[in-house]
Amino acid sequence: MKLVIVTGLSGSGKSIALNTLEDLGYYCVDNLPLFLLSKFVEEMATEKDPLFEMIAVGIDARNRATYLESVESLLSRLSEQGVEHELIFLEAQDDTLIKRYSETRRRHPLSDDDHPLAEAIKLERQILGPFLNATDLRIDTTRTNVHQLRDLLRAHFSSSDTQTLSLLFLSFGFKHGVPKDADFVYDARFLPNPHWQPTLRPLTGRDTKVADFLEQNPSVLEFKQDIILFLEKWIPGFQADGRSYLTVAIGCTGGQHRSVYLTERLAAHFKRSGLPVIKRHRELA
Repeated sequence: MKLVIVTGLSGSGKSIALNTLEDLGYYCVDNLPLFLLSKFVEEMATEKDPLFEMIAVGIDARNRATYLESVESLLSRLSEQGVEHELIFLEAQDDTLIKRYSETRRRHPLSDDDHPLAEAIKLERQILGPFLNATDLRIDTTRTNVHQLRDLLRAHFSSSDTQTLSLLFLSFGFKHGVPKDADFVYDARFLPNPHWQPTLRPLTGRDTKVADFLEQNPSVLEFKQDIILFLEKWIPGFQADGRSYLTVAIGCTGGQHRSVYLTERLAAHFKRSGLPVIKRHRELA
């Protein structure tokens, strides 16, 4: 049996994650009380039904603090029972969560007369803190839309059974902040900037004219090749360690030209190697 536990902040995409897992063949249960998890898994295992070979459960902050504090021991017991499990934690920045709730007009599960929305989000972070120590996959959805989150999860779980490492190449702008969920961050701000060329400024790193401009400078090609050599050398180590997902973030000042160009070229290179590859341009989205 394979068990996936989906938790995290309300409004960060837990429902989308469960829906995606359901599309991938998982039997999904949302808002399961944590104290019922062991019994639930035990009952599903005794059924011997192929329908329950892959299960996903959603856990939120509406649990007693004592149950949440014992999450690591609970997961240890599941391992002792031979249950393969993975814990996913979704989060987003507070201002993003507040905006999402204002747009959907839904009520936060911890919001009440004593806790307005901002305080409820802060309280939820504290309550769910014990999950972070046991998290296998942590995803920040601040700048991730519905479709991108689904793609990330599909890439992760479609390859987890074969232990094939999935690569996400992400371009971003440093002036908008560094992605929290990146495994490697490369800084391309020292490379020549097409922004200062009036004809190239409105274009992006996807455009041929920008690529031609950048490739005139040997340092651009050397930097790209150094990243390729580093990843090709160390990806096998991550695979041997059982990792199934790796995020490589490439940043420049605005996330429009240099980082986009490098992300496009790196994704194309590693696609030819046969690895599952996703490319995403945070600022262009």
